[in-house]
Order: sequence, then structure tokens, then C-alpha cells
Amino acid sequence: MLTLDLARARQIAVRAQLLDAGRPESLFATVDQLTLVQIDPTAAIAPNVDLVSWSRLGDGYEHSDLRFAVEEERSLVEHSSFIRPMDDIGLVLATARDRMHATSYEWLEANAGFRADVIGLLAAEGPLTAAEVPDTSQVPWQSSGWTNDKNVDRMLEMLCRVGDVAISGRRGKLRTWDVPERVYPADLEIPSYDEAKAILDERRLASLGIARRTTKLQGEEVAAAHRGEPCVVDGIDGEWRVDPDALAAADDDDFAPRTALLSPYDRLVYDRERALDLFDFEYVLEMYKPAAKRRWGYFALPILHGDRLVGKLDAKVDRKARVLNVFAIHEDFPWDPDIGDAVEAEIDALAGWLGVEVVRR
Repeated sequence: MLTLDLARARQIAVRAQLLDAGRPESLFATVDQLTLVQIDPTAAIAPNVDLVSWSRLGDGYEHSDLRFAVEEERSLVEHSSFIRPMDDIGLVLATARDRMHATSYEWLEANAGFRADVIGLLAAEGPLTAAEVPDTSQVPWQSSGWTNDKNVDRMLEMLCRVGDVAISGRRGKLRTWDVPERVYPADLEIPSYDEAKAILDERRLASLGIARRTTKLQGEEVAAAHRGEPCVVDGIDGEWRVDPDALAAADDDDFAPRTALLSPYDRLVYDRERALDLFDFEYVLEMYKPAAKRRWGYFALPILHGDRLVGKLDAKVDRKARVLNVFAIHEDFPWDPDIGDAVEAEIDALAGWLGVEVVRR
């Protein structure tokens, strides 16, 4: 079986995630390679989509680029909790059952009238926000979490997943919903489940470079399935799968490093076990912990330097005061001066992109 040394495995992962010095040309090229960017509203620094995009594109990225790509160019699309390439939407719809529990299908069946009402209203009057859609449910949605009895929200989300409605854009922070005929391409093709899953699995592994065949993060699109080539990594137990194209690129031995500040939701670190295995990087998002129990901070940003994850940045933007408050820079090991200088330069670059001043607390 193929054996990779640890540095080569790390470089494959970093390059696949567009975090080496060769920056992508556009937002579309970025999302197309990553296959998805998770939507999360937490804006301690910036919303996740913006932070992931900036960490790849640098100062050339602006939030208006995302709105243009989703609402005007239609090269990208918001679907469920992710921004994806529009070219992938048929594949995503074909594999909807992978992201839907059986109880969700049962609830849709029990609310056939509600489902028809929503689709008919959007066809006649869309795009609309959820607040503009009446609740005509026959059976309320029940859960032990925050979605309990949020019937309209749940119906729209499920209909989006199965392809009966689509997210057309945003009105402020609110999603607008419409029928798919006015959002998706007219020639949209939905392949068979097996074909779509195989393509998505291949694209996912290409976006990660190297991954485990399965992970404990069910439904989070971080595993390789049976794609790629089996391999082992020196010093790490178990089998990995590596993307053949990423492996060929790594064989050129021209890895060009840089320093980057990452979102906690960044796919390089999202699978915490993979990050620990490949990068010896321990990370927990601590925003839900009491302040006294946090080691690294409310929304600490993982720090990449070359092919190593080297620490965490504890910082938060005060938009009213127009400052980036830097509370701590946590070094996972004693840094050489060049790492410290590169991290400081990246903090200054982040502040410049945000249009704020750096204040070290």
C-alpha cells in the first residue's frame, strides 16, 4: 500500500483546500474547489462564508461578490446550510435522502396540504421570506430543540432539500424562497442516486486531498467513502484515501507555503480528529462554554503556517469602535520569530480587510 510521509500528507490537505500560496482566481473558483462553504451567522470576526472566502482570496474578496454570485450571476446557490456551486445542485438533490431523516419524510407526508399550500403560494407570489408564508400545517413539527413547532421554517427547509422550493437570495439577513424554476437552470438534470453520490464523493475527496473513508461526523461531508487511492501516513494508525490528482501535484515537490487565519468551521479543521491526526492540532469551539472554562477564546481562529497548524488567535471585532480586539495569540509550541512575524502580518491584513484598527489587549 502507498505510504506518505506526514509532511507530504499535510501539504496535500493544505493545497487541496486552497491554502497554499497559489490563491484562486475568483469566488466561484474557490467554492467550486471546496464544493461547499458552510453558512453560520456567528460574526465575532466575520460570518463564516466571508472568513473562509477571505482566507483564500485575500483583500480582493468583498461580501458583495457573494450576493452577486448567488442572486445575479447564479453561479453559486444557497442550499440548506451551505453555499454550493450551482453546477452541483442536481447532484445534491439526487442525494437528498442522505441529508433527510425518515421522520422528516413522514412529516412531509402528514402535511401534504401544507406542502401544496407553500409551493402554490411561492409559485404565485414568490420570492417570499418565511414570515410571509402562512402556517397551514395539519401536524406541527415537534422536536426537543430550537426547531420545535417552527412549522413554516421546517417545511421550507425540507422542501428545499427535496427540490420543491429553492432559496433565491437574501432580504437583509432573511432568506427568500421561490419555486426552483425561477432559481435553478432550466436544463437542470438530476441523475440517479448512485451516479450523483459517486461524483459528490469524488469531488469531496478532491476538496480535502486526503481523508478517512468514514468519520464520526455523519452528514457533514468530510469523508472519502471509497474514492481515491488507499494509503497510510507515517506515524498515524489506520488507512486513508488520497485524491490521485492531489497526489500527483504533491509529487512535483513545489509546495508554496503561506500563513492563514482560519474559521473554526473551515474544512481544513472541521473534522477535529483528522486535524489532530494530520496536524497534531487540538481544537474545540468554545463559544458555548462559560468564559472561565475557555482555553483559547470565544471564537478562536486556527492559525496555519505553511503545512502546520501552529496556534489559535483569540480576537473579536468591535464594529461600533471599528477595532479588532486581539486578546491573545496562543502558540501550540514555541514559535520561531518568522512565524510570529507572519502571524502578525496576517492579523494586520485581516484588520485591513475588515476596515478596522488592531488593538492588542
